[in-house]
Amino acid sequence: MKIALSEEMRNIDKNAVEEYGIPEILLMENAGREVAASFEEYLGGFSGKKICVLAGNGNNGGDAFAAARHIVNRGANVSIFLVGNPAHLTKSAALNRDIDIKMGIPVHVIEAERDWDKLQVSLRFVDGVVDGILGTGFRGDLQEKITRVIRMVNSQRKPVISIDIATGIEADTGCVPTEAIKADLTVTFGLPKFGHMLSPGGTATGKLLVDDIGIPKLLLEDENIRQAYLDEETVSSVLLPRPLDVHKGSCGRILVVAGSRGMSGAAALAALSVLKSGAGVSVLAVPETLQEMMEAKLTEVMTVPLPGTPEDAIDVAATGTLLTLAEKFDAVLLGPGLGRSPETQKMVQEFCSAVKKPLILDADAIHAFHGKTEIFKNFAFVPILTPHLGEMAALLDTTVEGLRTSLLDTARKASQKYHAVFVVKSECTMIFYPDGQVFVTSKGNSGMATAGSGDVLAGTIAGLLKQTAAGLAPLAGVYIHGLAGDMAAKEKGYGIIASDILEHIPQAMRTLY
Repeated sequence: MKIALSEEMRNIDKNAVEEYGIPEILLMENAGREVAASFEEYLGGFSGKKICVLAGNGNNGGDAFAAARHIVNRGANVSIFLVGNPAHLTKSAALNRDIDIKMGIPVHVIEAERDWDKLQVSLRFVDGVVDGILGTGFRGDLQEKITRVIRMVNSQRKPVISIDIATGIEADTGCVPTEAIKADLTVTFGLPKFGHMLSPGGTATGKLLVDDIGIPKLLLEDENIRQAYLDEETVSSVLLPRPLDVHKGSCGRILVVAGSRGMSGAAALAALSVLKSGAGVSVLAVPETLQEMMEAKLTEVMTVPLPGTPEDAIDVAATGTLLTLAEKFDAVLLGPGLGRSPETQKMVQEFCSAVKKPLILDADAIHAFHGKTEIFKNFAFVPILTPHLGEMAALLDTTVEGLRTSLLDTARKASQKYHAVFVVKSECTMIFYPDGQVFVTSKGNSGMATAGSGDVLAGTIAGLLKQTAAGLAPLAGVYIHGLAGDMAAKEKGYGIIASDILEHIPQAMRTLY
């Protein structure tokens, strides 16, 4: 499924009306019916219930007016509050408003203080709220009137369904410049938007439902829309069949360069994840002072000792050894638990610039290229970087807060400029390709916010390099890692640790073949 930017969705709606001849009022009718049906199911029926409908001036408000009529027909008692100016209603919204009035549904315009009192009383005694104030076109600060309504709704903590997107969320960024309605359920139309997934908007979205409301499929699958939701169908298509005659060498030989004193666990998790994701050989290169411990800790992973620093990190003197060693492998993963000593960082820079193998860079290996991102364009292969938001912000010389306000645009441009694949880890992991394609995972949960989870992801992506179509291992790795985390959380709740995710990787992969 594609993910639409707000402008793309406006064009889709426009083309549905102008090119296909679908009346706008019909799309609004379909939207209203779907909102009513979804809320009825969520509440366990409408019979005898009281519902407060909040409508704005635009077509989002028109959807709310249409939904109100269907909710009444399904047995509920409805009161509508117009949070705007009646003179500014769109033509289709005004038509649906007039139908509601003819049906005897009260429509209150919030103007005087007594109207606020009516809204306060209504919210206190209703069984649910329909939010149709602002849609996906919202940007910037809210009007004071809308902010006041949001605070009143949120303070009552009644079940809320938002139409298209919760009021106060920017559709393209997930940012909430002022405040947003906290929805329990959001029904969006045509395609999902980034504001449904990226925090804080994602938190205010609640459960997300997507309905096409009759928009032609060709419009929703337009190849010019360069963002997609990463689902099971997509990932299954990128995994290569595993023939009966495969051997460990043909499934992938991965060199993992990782570990330092106090961070040996990161190295172990990454190296094991390579094997758990189906690769045939995983070899871990560590400081020589740590090798004996890693040999005892890891049974299936082979280890190689490297010259170390006095702090038990990999020394720059190991560069030549690593370059020779890398020739025997299909790819190299660097970073988990490496540490940031100057000698280690220099080793990473020199090795990556000279090696002729695909690279996956995580954690401290990414840190080595602060201020040196132009080097990525000179690597033998397009590198795969797996930063969390803090690492990505530091790499691009910005702040996490600044990055969040323009994550899609900033990371997409960085991927294109530096010719690198960025797997940006956050509450909703996103994969950015140099050709402008962006994928957003549909799997994962907040229990995965635990030390070592990123090391498992890096190892999973590395382990899948020989088992996926060219360049698509990040898609499979992110999805499988998230699915494994969901499986672990189902068993253990939010108390999962990284090794729980690791142990569920084979089970997650099994669902895809």
